[in-house]
Amino acid sequence: MDTPKVSKTQQSATAKYVRNNYDRMEIKVPKGKKQVIQDIAQAQGESLNGYVKKAVKGQIKADTGQDIDL
Repeated sequence: MDTPKVSKTQQSATAKYVRNNYDRMEIKVPKGKKQVIQDIAQAQGESLNGYVKKAVKGQIKADTGQDIDL
């Protein structure tokens, strides 16, 4: 099955939306650990980003008792 092609205009619009509506964060982990975390996330049916966000939300809840929406 072929993946539908996305126009350059649509790609540009999506990139602009992401830039305007999301902050970016970067974390550093020892070499090889990204793949370990990615494999665990995939085994749980989640993306790496979704898995890390869930972990952060859980830690904030444990530390502060607050539920935050990520």
